[in-house]
Amino acid sequence: MTRFVVCGETLIDLIRSEDQPNYPASSTWLALSAGGPMNSAVALGRLGTDSHFLGRLSADAFGQQLRAYIDAAGVGLDLATESSQATSLAVVSLDAAGVASYTFHFADTANFGWQPADLPTLGADDWLHIASLSCVVSPGAEVLLDWMHGVGAGVSYDINVRPTVITEPDVYWKRVEPWLQVVGERGGIVKASDEDVKFLARAAAVGGGKGGDPVQVAAGWVETYGLSLAVITLGPDGGAAIEPGGGQTRVHGFPTQVVDTVGAGDTFMAGFLDGWVNRRVSIQDSLRRGAAAASIVCSRRGANPPTAPEVDDLLASAG
Repeated sequence: MTRFVVCGETLIDLIRSEDQPNYPASSTWLALSAGGPMNSAVALGRLGTDSHFLGRLSADAFGQQLRAYIDAAGVGLDLATESSQATSLAVVSLDAAGVASYTFHFADTANFGWQPADLPTLGADDWLHIASLSCVVSPGAEVLLDWMHGVGAGVSYDINVRPTVITEPDVYWKRVEPWLQVVGERGGIVKASDEDVKFLARAAAVGGGKGGDPVQVAAGWVETYGLSLAVITLGPDGGAAIEPGGGQTRVHGFPTQVVDTVGAGDTFMAGFLDGWVNRRVSIQDSLRRGAAAASIVCSRRGANPPTAPEVDDLLASAG
C-alpha cells in the first residue's frame, strides 16, 4: 500500500453558530479543525489509506484539538513537528449558497516556521501531496520548495488560491510557478479549482485573461511544465482531468443539499488520489470518487470528510 504524506498547514476555522442567538455585544462561534492539507490528510485517512500528516502543530489548546482530530481519523502524526507558536485562525464567511470565504490570521503562527530538519526523506513507495498556503507564505515556503527538489516520491500539488492572503494575481503567480516547475520535473499532478485558475490567469505572465477557460489554461500548464495530469474542480459541475497531448476526462457532480463548501476541494483531491494512486482505477473512476466525496462533505457543516463505505454507497446509488 502506498504511504500518503500530506504536507502543509493546519488552522482553526471560526464559523458563526446558527444555534445560539447573536447579540450586538457578543456572538457564538464554532471552532472547527481545518486547513486544506490537513483536510486532505484526514479525508485520505477516513478513506482507509495509509495517511500521514507532515505539518507544524502548535502546543496551544487549538493545536491539541487539531492533533486529536487528525489522530481520530487514523492519520499518522509521526512526521509532524510541535511548535511553541500559536495556531493559525481563519474567520469564515458563508454566502447565501453556503460558499465560504476566509479572513486569515497568520502572524507569528506555527504553520510557516519550517526548518530543513523538520522535513523527512521520502522514497518511491511514498506519495507526497503538498498544498495551499504553506507553499506561498514566507518564510516557510522557501524551505519547502528547496526540499521539494530532492523528493523521490510521487507528487501532487494543490494550488488552493487564497486571494485574501496575496491579493495581486501577478505576485501570486510568481510564487506558484516555481511549484509547477518542480512538480513537472517529477512528472507530478497539479490540482486547482476553476476559480483558482481564473484568478491566476489574470496575471500577465499566464495569459488567458479574465475570460479564459480554466480547463484550457490548465492544459497549457500540462504542456509547459511537463505535468502528468492536471485536475480541475468545477464546483457543482464536477471535475476534469487533462493529460499531456490535451486529452480530457470530465465527470459530473453529485447533487446534494449544500450546507457549506468548506473542505470540498481538499476532499475531492483525497478521493481522486485514493482512486488514482491507491486503488489504481481509471482517471474517470478516480474523478468520480473525488466528486462523490466532495458532494458528501458539502452536505455537512465544516470539513467533515466521508468514509470509504459512504463514498461507495453514493457511487453505487448513482449507477
